[in-house]
Amino acid sequence: MNYGERLKKIREVKGFKQIDVAKKLGIKNNTLSGYEASNRQPDFDTLKKLADLYEVSIDFIITGNEDNNSPDEMWREFLDPKTQIFFKDLENAPEEKIDELIRFWEFIQERDKKK
Repeated sequence: MNYGERLKKIREVKGFKQIDVAKKLGIKNNTLSGYEASNRQPDFDTLKKLADLYEVSIDFIITGNEDNNSPDEMWREFLDPKTQIFFKDLENAPEEKIDELIRFWEFIQERDKKK
């Protein structure tokens, strides 16, 4: 299941209509539809709003892993347009590679804190 399918499933489980979610987020309905179809990728701020509205983590939306709860700053960095290539690659990556990438990024974050 990719991030778009997860977004749609979570929305439906929460009992929200697409138009209502779009209004709450301040985006167009066709934009949300594009996210759910995996034709568009939400930026960090939109992803954070979706995660908050649906009461899930960004990790869950992107990876489907309910156990990870990476810091928002990590996802802000990943979803920066300069590094967005990672987001595209994550969509089709096996879960173990995603977990490894997250651990590597957390290592870099910790290393930088010690400088």
